Amino acid sequence: MTDTRRRVKVYTLNEDRQWDDRGTGHVSSSYVERLKGTSLLVRAESDGSLLLESKINPNTAYQKQQVSSCNQLHLDITYPSVDITQDVVDESEEERFDDMSSPGLELPPCELSRLEDLAELVASSLPSPLRREKLALAVENEGYIRKLLELFRVCEDLENREGLHHLYEIIKGIFLLNRTALFEVMFSEECIMDVIGCLEFDPALPQPRRHREFLTKTARFKEVIPISDPELRQKIHQTYRVQYIQDMVLPTPSVFEENMLSTLHSFIFFNKVEIVGMLQDDERFLTDLFAQLTDEATDDDKRHELVNFLKEFCAFSQTLQPQNRDAFFKTLSNMGILPALEVILGMDDVQVRGAATDIFSYLVEYNPSMVREFVMQESQQNDDDILLINLIIEHMICDTDPELGGAVQLMGLLRTLVDPENMLATANKTEKTEFLSFFYKHCMHVLSAPLLANTTEEKPSKDDFQTSQLLALILELLTFCVEHHTYHIKNYIINKDILRRVLVLTASQHAFLALCALRFMRRIIGLKDEFYNRYIMRNFLFEPVVKAFLNNGSRYNLMNSAIIEMFEYVRVEDVKSLTAHIVENYWKALEDVDYVQTFKGLKLRYEQQRERQDNPKLDSMRSILRNHRFRRDARTLEDEEEMWFNTDEDDLEDGEAVVPPSDKMKTEEDLMEPISKFMERKKLKDTEDKEVLGKSSLSGRQNPSFKLSFSGSTKTSLSSPPSSASLNPGSPGSPGSPGSGARSSPPTAAVTTKVLYMERLSRENEGVAGFYPSGL
Repeated sequence: MTDTRRRVKVYTLNEDRQWDDRGTGHVSSSYVERLKGTSLLVRAESDGSLLLESKINPNTAYQKQQVSSCNQLHLDITYPSVDITQDVVDESEEERFDDMSSPGLELPPCELSRLEDLAELVASSLPSPLRREKLALAVENEGYIRKLLELFRVCEDLENREGLHHLYEIIKGIFLLNRTALFEVMFSEECIMDVIGCLEFDPALPQPRRHREFLTKTARFKEVIPISDPELRQKIHQTYRVQYIQDMVLPTPSVFEENMLSTLHSFIFFNKVEIVGMLQDDERFLTDLFAQLTDEATDDDKRHELVNFLKEFCAFSQTLQPQNRDAFFKTLSNMGILPALEVILGMDDVQVRGAATDIFSYLVEYNPSMVREFVMQESQQNDDDILLINLIIEHMICDTDPELGGAVQLMGLLRTLVDPENMLATANKTEKTEFLSFFYKHCMHVLSAPLLANTTEEKPSKDDFQTSQLLALILELLTFCVEHHTYHIKNYIINKDILRRVLVLTASQHAFLALCALRFMRRIIGLKDEFYNRYIMRNFLFEPVVKAFLNNGSRYNLMNSAIIEMFEYVRVEDVKSLTAHIVENYWKALEDVDYVQTFKGLKLRYEQQRERQDNPKLDSMRSILRNHRFRRDARTLEDEEEMWFNTDEDDLEDGEAVVPPSDKMKTEEDLMEPISKFMERKKLKDTEDKEVLGKSSLSGRQNPSFKLSFSGSTKTSLSSPPSSASLNPGSPGSPGSPGSGARSSPPTAAVTTKVLYMERLSRENEGVAGFYPSGL
């Protein structure tokens, strides 16, 4: 008792469902005469008083901590030792329990006086796999179940409540033996109702349940189409009753018991497989079913029953193996299930339409290509209004559920149908081409109708919650199309001016809808398609976005983040056309936003872009900075030009140092030597450059510090400024700043680049780093 490896803390759950600490003690297991069973005992560490006395119930799933000190106690619970049980088990029973080498298990006679012994035997055998196996064989071989059910009828006639309680425990234990052969007997036509009867008398309940009364009087089996095969009818009855036992009669299984009912689940599963196969083989049955479904003379109640049966029939098919499921849906297709659904979906009965939608979802999830083929074929014969896919869209739009549960389901089905990823990959991609052409010609106008009708003005015409939810669903599907359809959706958006209409929704009072509109535009921008970009710029479609941003004010919310992320994407990805459009048209509205650097970064990108446009040689001149060294050896003119011009400007935009450490300590004259040689050659070609070169070179040697000023024309000018350089962006399109020292004949790009580079080297030699702003 003082072994610290079995030292425990005891907690009890009080009436307020809070855990009370009862103290620390030592745990053991022993037989308690008063409780007539093996019990867990915990005695206090301090004075040896009894803190806990709990009888071990063989039907309870005891869990142990993952520590070695619990192993022995767990074994004591699972397999009570001989020392504990020898006082209450006679020698013959001890041999039955403990002699595992015996060929079988001997059951007590099936008599009323021995029901208690049998109940204890079953309960004590369940924890051990070997004992369960021997008990199952004994029950199976001796026809014990039918004898037990005879005793049940006797006990019920005699109102022997104690015997009925023992039978409940015995039958429940037999379920936990998890054996198919026993289930086949228990679920037979002559036995199943008595088995259910035994399970009505739970000892834990004050009154027995009335399961048999429900199954015989309340639950009625309706043959919507007469079933001529008696075996099929019996199988349907059996499956319903076993499913009822699993769901309603058996108590909720514990973790321990759940794994012991796997065979029951399998029994139901295979029964459903048999039912589907037998119905599928009955051509007369299916022919009558579809004929009555589409017959206008069929009354509403009858049609409701037929649709529910077909729905359950399709649900059963989910249990089939893939090859059997293929045959099942081919059979339904040949019988005309899609035309039948088209008729049913056009009816006014909401429940019938709901069941038809569920059936349609089974078909789409299983084989979307079959559905696509059908709707394309019917478009050649029917008007757009009665096409199956348009009926689905209309039901989505007209869903009366405040939460739009049905609309969400239908939108998912439409998304599956228009998803190119599940279209057949053939050599010529016929399905993708043909179906998308069909969809955009015959169906897209139906899908977008609520969006177009609600965005005719600057604000949504209807802005209630349900309408906003519907528009959000439509936008979600359109956004999916933008991502996965290229040619068709692009033509549709531009021809119908869809993006402008969508951006009206940024003025909605419902933030989720405004965010959906922004997400739609963000997906378009993310494609970096100049065709889209020109459409956005031509129609000034950033205007509603900027308005929404300004109207949001200083609030830090999803709207704020989504809009900033959109502009940040344009900046980071350097989408040049959109960058110029944003700065030239919206800079005044955005220039005061300084809590992020996004908009100032866009302005800087724009100015660099304008500089490169007005000085086409400037980008090439900067490329020398990426060579990481200057060469003193003589080079031909062609080699020099290749070094200066045949490079990419993008590598300069990271602002990194371009001179290796070994060159940083060289004198300015040493570094200028190859540049001077190059410029001397240039003098022969350009007298204007010659004049500028003489003045700028002299100025650069006397005072290697210049002021670089950008004006609206983006032409650069040089003057003799103070000792530090500065970058002064001007307004787009405005003339140069007064006093900037602008010259009538601006210096060439080559001179400008060399002057800037000289200044950087000079400042680095003085210990000053980072002359250029990041990105210049």
